[in-house]
Amino acid sequence: DSDGRVKGVNSHFQDERKLIMKVIAALTAALFGSAAAFTPSAQTPATSSLQMSVDPLDPSIGVTAPLGLYDPLGWLDPSKDPANKFATFHANFERRRAVERKHGRIAMVAVVGMLFHNANIEFPGYLSKELGIRFSDIPDGMMGLFSVPLAGLSQIVFAIGVVELAIWPASDYSGDYGTGYGRPFVPNVLEGEELKYKLDMEINQGRAAMMGIMGAMVGEAVTGQTLAEQVASGNLIGYGPP
Repeated sequence: DSDGRVKGVNSHFQDERKLIMKVIAALTAALFGSAAAFTPSAQTPATSSLQMSVDPLDPSIGVTAPLGLYDPLGWLDPSKDPANKFATFHANFERRRAVERKHGRIAMVAVVGMLFHNANIEFPGYLSKELGIRFSDIPDGMMGLFSVPLAGLSQIVFAIGVVELAIWPASDYSGDYGTGYGRPFVPNVLEGEELKYKLDMEINQGRAAMMGIMGAMVGEAVTGQTLAEQVASGNLIGYGPP
């Protein structure tokens, strides 16, 4: 009967949702496990100079096992740097390190957001009440971007511009914007060996997150499935069953 069919459908959806939640939990555990491989190893005793201060733009930041010095294009050698004719090496490195750090931070947020969305955890209410679009109506994955109204996309671009130009200016290559760890409300300033450890961790986990979110986007483009759908169908690497 119809009631039996409805109950059966509801039960199916509940089972599917539980499966997706288990998949997201497993992916989260795997993410933190893989990120641990990019964390810096135990540090040697701090020197007096390191105890005094740590420059966030020090080229040794992020030079940890297993990657060591991560310079795949060899641009730390000025003779191989394509920009060495119109900018000093120091300026080149400062900008590239700042860009790497910022992209790593964005990628880490993106990975967390991807896991939340794939677990069907959405904001309540409407994205656009006028158009009748709820937050839960936005598809997971890359296709969700094309479901956001133009006014919403414009607000996102405007907010990014304000942040980049005024609040956390891109010209500040230090990456220290006075936020994090409770600041500016709690005076919590890292220094010395602890600061070096945290800077190493941020750079390396940012690198892992950039590779992770790019891999998820490529996988979705190849399979047409979101991350949770790929895992649920056994199609995680794009070569499983449809």
